[in-house]
Amino acid sequence: MSSAAAGLASAAPARHAANRRLVVGNWKMNGSRGALADFARALGGEPLGCDAALCVPFTLLGAAQSAFFGTDLRWGAQDCSDEHAGPFTGDVSAAMIGEFRASYVILGHADRRRLRGETDAQVAAKVKQVLGAGMTPIVCIGESSDERDANQTKAVLRRQLVPVMRAIGHDLRPVVVAYEPLWAIGSGEMAAPGLVEDTLGVVAEIIDFNAKHNAHGVRMLYGGSICPRSASAVLARSRVNGALIGGASLRADDFLSICRSAATS
Repeated sequence: MSSAAAGLASAAPARHAANRRLVVGNWKMNGSRGALADFARALGGEPLGCDAALCVPFTLLGAAQSAFFGTDLRWGAQDCSDEHAGPFTGDVSAAMIGEFRASYVILGHADRRRLRGETDAQVAAKVKQVLGAGMTPIVCIGESSDERDANQTKAVLRRQLVPVMRAIGHDLRPVVVAYEPLWAIGSGEMAAPGLVEDTLGVVAEIIDFNAKHNAHGVRMLYGGSICPRSASAVLARSRVNGALIGGASLRADDFLSICRSAATS
């Protein structure tokens, strides 16, 4: 078996128990090999009590594989190309990410949609690539404050999610859905837990109507200014299956604290 094939064979889709929360850290364009080594030392191999992963820049995937292999913490990437291979200078394919035994790839994050003009169709194509490489896509969806004020939340979430379902045969169960309202990301103000649960109820309705299964088989996370102080309140909500966290994931103590909240919710 070639090294590429061996890498893909080991990058099996993440499996989860229905009652276990998932906490995913998104380092965005932060970090270094030294910072990752410090993070791993701070974790100290401690059992996390929940499913957990750290999504790092492409340049740190090898270091993450070395640091976290054999621990409770999985690792992943923050984006990938919507193409398998070819003349796409600067792009990184899902197959390349899979060679590092990554478990997850974040797709459609608001940063990509807003700053890079990424479309719903591109996100759907990327989901196919990630699943084809044996990893789990984390698909980010969310509305702006103007869209929420105009009562467009359901229409926006449907527009973002339905192309993904169509692209993969209307079976969303291999995908993690992360609800990240644009107005909460980086604001320091987490959305109210009740609003999060209500909105995930809307997401469930979209899945129930458009997928070939109901929403109970789909893991749904919340993301947007989650910190250790606020995590337990949102993770205690029945529809919230975990959290996608940004700045707090750069600090091992904060990340561990949120994992503990997820384990006891």
